[in-house]
Amino acid sequence: MDLMNQTANLRAAGEFPSLQIGGQIISFEKPQLMGIINVNSESFFEGSRADGVESALRLAAKHVEEGAHFLDIGATSTKPGSALSDPEQEWQRLQPVLNAVRKAYPDLFISVDTYHAMVAGRAVDCGADLINDVSAGKFDPQMLETIVKLNVPYILMHIRGTPETMQKNPEYSNVAIEVLQELATVLQKLRSLGMSNLIADVGFGFGKTLEQNYALLRQLPGFSALRAPILVGLSRKSMITRLLNVSADKALNGTTALHVLALLNGANILRVHDVAEAAEAVRIVEAYKGNGINH
Repeated sequence: MDLMNQTANLRAAGEFPSLQIGGQIISFEKPQLMGIINVNSESFFEGSRADGVESALRLAAKHVEEGAHFLDIGATSTKPGSALSDPEQEWQRLQPVLNAVRKAYPDLFISVDTYHAMVAGRAVDCGADLINDVSAGKFDPQMLETIVKLNVPYILMHIRGTPETMQKNPEYSNVAIEVLQELATVLQKLRSLGMSNLIADVGFGFGKTLEQNYALLRQLPGFSALRAPILVGLSRKSMITRLLNVSADKALNGTTALHVLALLNGANILRVHDVAEAAEAVRIVEAYKGNGINH
């Protein structure tokens, strides 16, 4: 039995609700792009790293010029093998960059990538519009309560284990069904507490083998059962580099191929290192779907 049939009880009549950010209603009739800014020296792709305010602003300007709808700023690495970060140290790296980017782009949607409730609260106080949590509340017991109090859009991502342990033989009986069920549990809890502006991320590369990642990608259409916009983070990840035997800096072509597959399978947001190329993928897929060709 496929994922769609297994999860029929999660469905509800009508389309999933629109996302509301800062009083604006965000439509996902067309996929949206999120540009990555990593304010640390440990992130797996050098092209996403910013070593301070000036380099972060240059990267933000590039993303915006190339068509990013969101910027996602993170100050700690979650690559495989990484230990959990200290929230105070993370905040010290994040704060000046967040302040500068917010000032430079007052109308752009800014997401902060953190699994610490304290960092999330301070980031929203400094103007962050969304919180992007790779742990879906698992790493900090205060996170979900904090998100409800903050009442800001929340990206909850699936992970097995922690970044330090997640690639040590992750096991699933059916990866797509288990990921969907675990995300659905968190979504249901947050919705019961009055939260509606929620985005789901299936967590490619976070506690999944190469084969499990591709199985998850094939089953991505079934995640519409969650009634939430679906964000995917595929950019330059090991499901490309390991398969093609290339380094992350040579993985752009593979990334574009995966982005096309994800868009055809229902992804609503692409979280990317390379906005221009992702924007081209969106235009091609939209034309393929018959949604108009704009010159």
